[in-house]
Amino acid sequence: MTPRRAVLRFLAAPPAITLVTALAVIVAVAAPAALLPVPAALAAPPAQPTPGPHDATSHHSFSGVDQWVKVFDDPKRADWQKPDEVVKALGLKPGMIVADLGAGTGYFERPLSKAVAPGGIVLAVDTDTDMVRHLADRTRLEGTTNVIPVLADPDQPFLPAGRVDRVLIVDTYHHIDDRLHYFGRMKESMAPGGRVAIVDFHKRPMPVGPPLQHKLPREFVLDEMKQAGWTLAGEETFLPYQYLLLFAPAKGREGT
Repeated sequence: MTPRRAVLRFLAAPPAITLVTALAVIVAVAAPAALLPVPAALAAPPAQPTPGPHDATSHHSFSGVDQWVKVFDDPKRADWQKPDEVVKALGLKPGMIVADLGAGTGYFERPLSKAVAPGGIVLAVDTDTDMVRHLADRTRLEGTTNVIPVLADPDQPFLPAGRVDRVLIVDTYHHIDDRLHYFGRMKESMAPGGRVAIVDFHKRPMPVGPPLQHKLPREFVLDEMKQAGWTLAGEETFLPYQYLLLFAPAKGREGT
C-alpha cells in the first residue's frame, strides 16, 4: 500500500490528544512544496509553462530534503518572509484547525502550532514523501505535538469537510494545476468563518523568489479566486516582495 493511497497515520502527537487522534485518519492533503530563491546548483531544469491559464507556471522537483532545508530554512529568509507577522495576520485562535498547504520543510509550523494551542491542530501538508517524513522528524524534534504531517496528491485538497478554519498557502499557489476546480472544491472543507490566505511573489524583478515567468500577478490571483467562488476578505501589505490575500467563500457559494 503506497503512502499516497493509504490513510495517513498520525506521525508525531501522542494519543492522549483526543482531537489529534480523531484527525489521524484523514486522507492526505496538499499542494506542492514552496519555491524560494534556489541556488543554481540545486535548481532543476526550468519547466515550460503549461498551456492552461489556470495551471501551474512551474512543475518543480523538491527531491533532496537536506538541500532544500538550506534554502527554505535559511535564517536570512525571516528578514523578508516575516513568519510571525504572517501567522498573526491569519487571526488564529486556540482550538482552531489550520492547514499549511505546501508545508515543505516546515518553516511555518512552529509559529502556527503556538497560535492554535491549546486544543488546535496544524495540518502540515505536502505532496513529496521525503518532505512529509522530514516534517514528522521535525515535529518530534521541536515538540510541536499538535502538528500532523500529511501526504497529499497534487490535484485534491482532501481536507476534513467543514472543519478547517484557515488555509495558509505560501509561495505555492503558482505550483497548483487546475486552480479553479482545486479551490472550488476547497470551500467544502471550510468551517464557518473560514479563510484562505495566499502569499506569493509580485510579478516583477526582485532579489528573491522564482523566475519572473513563474510568478502570478496579484490581480490575476484575485480574478482566479473570484471565478472559483471566493471573495477578498482582507489584505496585508507588510511583506516587501509578496502579496498576502485573505479569501472567504463568496456569499451563497459556501461549500459549493
